[in-house]
Amino acid sequence: MNNWLKRNGIHLAISAFFVIICFVYFSPVLQGKVPEQGDVLQAKAMQKEIMDYKAKDGKGPLWTNQMFGGMPAYQIWVQYPLNLTTYGISLIKDTFPDPVGTVLMYLLGSYLLFCVLRINPWLAAAGAIAFAFTSYNFIIIAAGHSNKALSIGFFAPILAGIILTLRGRYWMGASLTALFLALNIRANHIQMTYYLLLALLIYIGIEIYHAVKTKRTKELGKAMGFLGIAVLLSIMINASNLWTTYEYGKETIRGQSNLKTDSAEPDNGLPKDYAYQWSQGVGESLTFLIPNLYGGGNERLDEKSNVAKAIQTVGATPDQAADFAQRLPVYWGDKPFTAGPYYFGSIICFLFVFGLFIVHDRIKWWILSATILFMLLSFGKNFPFISDIFFDYVPLYNKFRAVESILAVVGLLFPILALLAIKEAQEGKYDQKYLLKKLTWSAGITGGFALVVSIMPTLFFSFRTSDHDQFIETLMRALNNDRNIATTIGNALIQDRVDLARADAIRTVIFIAIGFGLIWALITKKMKAEVVFGLLAVVILFDMWQVDRRYLNNKNFVPKSALSNHYQPRDVDTFIMADKDPDFRVFDTSIPTFTSADASYFHKTVGGAHSARLKRIQELIDHQFTKSVNQDVLDMLNTKYIITQDPQTGSYKMQRNATAAGNAWIVDKVQFVQNSDEEMKAISSFDPKTEAIVDMKYKSAMDTTRAGLGGPTSFIKLDSYNPDHMIYSYSAPRDVIAVFSEIYYDKGWKMLIDGVEKPYFRADYVLRAAQLESGNHKLEFVFHPTSYYTGEKISLAGSILLLLGLGFAFYTDNKKTKKAV
Repeated sequence: MNNWLKRNGIHLAISAFFVIICFVYFSPVLQGKVPEQGDVLQAKAMQKEIMDYKAKDGKGPLWTNQMFGGMPAYQIWVQYPLNLTTYGISLIKDTFPDPVGTVLMYLLGSYLLFCVLRINPWLAAAGAIAFAFTSYNFIIIAAGHSNKALSIGFFAPILAGIILTLRGRYWMGASLTALFLALNIRANHIQMTYYLLLALLIYIGIEIYHAVKTKRTKELGKAMGFLGIAVLLSIMINASNLWTTYEYGKETIRGQSNLKTDSAEPDNGLPKDYAYQWSQGVGESLTFLIPNLYGGGNERLDEKSNVAKAIQTVGATPDQAADFAQRLPVYWGDKPFTAGPYYFGSIICFLFVFGLFIVHDRIKWWILSATILFMLLSFGKNFPFISDIFFDYVPLYNKFRAVESILAVVGLLFPILALLAIKEAQEGKYDQKYLLKKLTWSAGITGGFALVVSIMPTLFFSFRTSDHDQFIETLMRALNNDRNIATTIGNALIQDRVDLARADAIRTVIFIAIGFGLIWALITKKMKAEVVFGLLAVVILFDMWQVDRRYLNNKNFVPKSALSNHYQPRDVDTFIMADKDPDFRVFDTSIPTFTSADASYFHKTVGGAHSARLKRIQELIDHQFTKSVNQDVLDMLNTKYIITQDPQTGSYKMQRNATAAGNAWIVDKVQFVQNSDEEMKAISSFDPKTEAIVDMKYKSAMDTTRAGLGGPTSFIKLDSYNPDHMIYSYSAPRDVIAVFSEIYYDKGWKMLIDGVEKPYFRADYVLRAAQLESGNHKLEFVFHPTSYYTGEKISLAGSILLLLGLGFAFYTDNKKTKKAV
């Protein structure tokens, strides 16, 4: 035990230091406060029905009717109890208060990677801080992108496992790769996993080239075999998650279009303009070095700003001027808006360039090639040539939006090369004069650019948005058509942006000078290496900390009670919730109906917010709700209440929809159509209570010669409601066609009549329908997807194999260590 502590004491000390800085940064958690994150609040609304039933039944349902009429819960909240990594994620989230656990994962995971790269522990700590405190990693936490943040936290340890495997530590490396890749997948942000795997493919390609060149293909083949098993194991462990996601993904807005005559709909994947909406500006990548070069994101002008002073010259009070200035957009880049820039750190950027000069390890070529490719891909619509090739031809690439987020991988690559540069400089492989020359060049390139920006910021940048002229026109109309004042304010805004950029450019020059001094002292041996590394860690932390506090600080935290009481019912909500009908929908027009989940906290809604909603629902929204609201469609969705807001008074009104069709109903006739286009056209004007619109491909699911009018004695009613198990009773003197106001999804829903499974089909574009045999019967709809339940069994098998693999790896490693001693 004493020997173990002696060998690992420095790692324990650094880990303790990481814990301390996390709690210092997030000190409000020590007071019981929690981060107020917009996306988390939206998720809370999305999950409301799921969590209510979980509290009641002990198990969350796999389906929810709380938004978009109904959808699988796979991308909202699902339990995977037979997946080992479920408990790993819980350990991270539950051991430490949010978001301390996530940032610790950033730190410890990257520290492991740098140690595997054989970097001095104190220097590895500096690298871990550089990666963990990259501004994007904190910005997504502030926004509430918890799954994305956690997924990024597993990037580094996955790479560490792969490197260990390629070095010949097959069992340990493959087991760690399987564990951390499984955790990454379980974090449930497939986009981030995809981007990482894209980078790793480049890495493996370079390793293959090197193995062929040096005639070491046998060793590589063995390592690749172990890594292949590791990947297979991580997929097995997440079988239920991946299978359901794959199955559901084909039916979502990322899947194939159902409408052939709509030229706006892509044949497959997301619409390109939607996927490219958040594209990194080409010049904006310089925020890696100077954070506020493009105005930052959350920055707000104050009473000392040029804009505030300009407003005061026309009679505004200081308070009025400050309020007006705070409302103006400081960010002037190409995105619709942004919470903040991708800032990798002044010193890290300087050392990255240094690494390009002196690092000769082949990993440099991977970092350089992946960085260039990912930067080009992040440009999206701003440099479409490369992005379009990937979007059109590379599998799965067109399933993801916000292409700029691929830079999260680059945020790891920069510190890796930066630290490898310091490592090589320390090891004395090169002549001191050569190292100092390259160091000076690196400082000159990065610091020189920052110095130019600080002296002449407008030499390269306009600091004007692309719609600046329209902004002036809008401002002019608000100022009684006074163009002079509008132009003065516009120019003042530009000057404020210049001032922000200049201030950060000066800041960058200072940090590069400090970094230069420290590495110079290391190369010339004026300081001991450990002292340089410790100071470097402190300076990098100070640099990154200052910038991160602009986007995530104590103001982001609120008492738990404030978060739990965020959603408060209005009078109209209270009235509607008093309705004891277990399953009806609400159409709330007082909020952005199809981009906000707020109404879903209280009601089962027609609208909602989710980036993986069903394709048919999106098509229904586009064609039946965008230009005008189709009352017939509201009726067929059993929309019992409509909420509106008076634009003058702001008061809310509730209208009961007397024509809502109900939970289920028997129709008089069926109109067959040839395809989805005709089906969409037919529901544009029809009576859903009397007629069902059915695609011809479902004609074989019914016998129209037997089905007839139900008559006055026929009925069907909902007796019991559970999101994934609904029970109806019905009576009919002859076979009838019934339509249910439930969303059609045939990848798991089963219809049982008196316990026997029977076929059903789609009607009215998005609903379920069935031919019901005559008599008095019990009808059930049960959501029991094979992809989930069989997937869970595969997950259990994979989890057991991983535990065995990890156990064997640690046993053999420990055995080798004892022999070495």
